[in-house]
Amino acid sequence: MLRAVLTLAGTAAGLAALLSFKTHSSAADAAPAMTPAPSQTASASAPATATGPTAGKSHPAAGASKSAAGMSQAATAPRTVTGAAASTPYGPMQVQLTLTGQKITKVNVVQRTNAGSESDQIDGFSIPKLTSETLAAQSAQIDAVSGATYTSSGYIKSLQSALDQAKA
Repeated sequence: MLRAVLTLAGTAAGLAALLSFKTHSSAADAAPAMTPAPSQTASASAPATATGPTAGKSHPAAGASKSAAGMSQAATAPRTVTGAAASTPYGPMQVQLTLTGQKITKVNVVQRTNAGSESDQIDGFSIPKLTSETLAAQSAQIDAVSGATYTSSGYIKSLQSALDQAKA
């Protein structure tokens, strides 16, 4: 009788612990790591505008205001970055990101595994999950999809490659 009570109590405690378990941090925790300080954004854009059409003007004050406006547009204008193709046993995976500032606004899979109908089926259910996790996390720190280990691994590698290019 005592053994049954202890088993039941242990099962209830284990179930409560399992239901309260969080698998990953919230998107709010991950987003600050991706966002550079405003001084970094301005300094990264400054050399590009110094060689632009206002560089040779004889009115430096007018050129300075135009380059400042160009920097704010460059920081908010959508840009596209394509990650390197990651090789998997079932074919390559390649991800393309659209970023507005430092925020990932769209994820497009350029290449996906191509080992037949099973790969198509796996990609069909895993890529939307990986994409939604990417948009929520705003980083490559996402969970792999169960049953799609190779697809997930290739996606995450290509995603990290694209994010590295976006920072450069």
